[in-house]
Amino acid sequence: MANIVVVFPKPDDARNIRNLLVRNGYSVTAVCTSGMAALQAADNLNEGIVVCGYKYPDMLYNQLYDSLPRTFAMLLMASERVISEGIPEGIISVCMPLKVHDLMDTLELLSDEVEQQRRKRKSMPRRKNEEEQKQIKEAKELLMERNQMSEEEAHRYLQKISMDSGTNIVETAQMILSLMSA
Repeated sequence: MANIVVVFPKPDDARNIRNLLVRNGYSVTAVCTSGMAALQAADNLNEGIVVCGYKYPDMLYNQLYDSLPRTFAMLLMASERVISEGIPEGIISVCMPLKVHDLMDTLELLSDEVEQQRRKRKSMPRRKNEEEQKQIKEAKELLMERNQMSEEEAHRYLQKISMDSGTNIVETAQMILSLMSA
């Protein structure tokens, strides 16, 4: 289930929304009364949903949205006037006065979307930085030189040792470099 951060300028409003969400089966990770507090809460989480009003003591909802990590979705609760003025793309909204089933249905869809994005990010292979790529290349060159392997054979050897030992290929390359360089 997605992490939920509730942000409203009035502590009572924030608590009431949190209580409503909890009663309907959602787990609320943080309750905040300022944009900065919401950003700090979001920085401590990998992804989630910010359920918020449109104005806080230190910023507006769109400034908060622009500052949030891209792994966060926003559900704006605002008057029809605010929503009719146009909200930035990517922000989902529900009109006040609030209809509980509208909020829950929208939150469920948003939660599913955040979960789907998380699975998609998780399934993507992690990119290796230049230092890691250099270590892999050096380990392959060392294997090629000492064991008369082709580059393809050296790479397959690194992959096999990595899988057999349960380490990633970078750690295996580092281990080979330290053992064979000694």
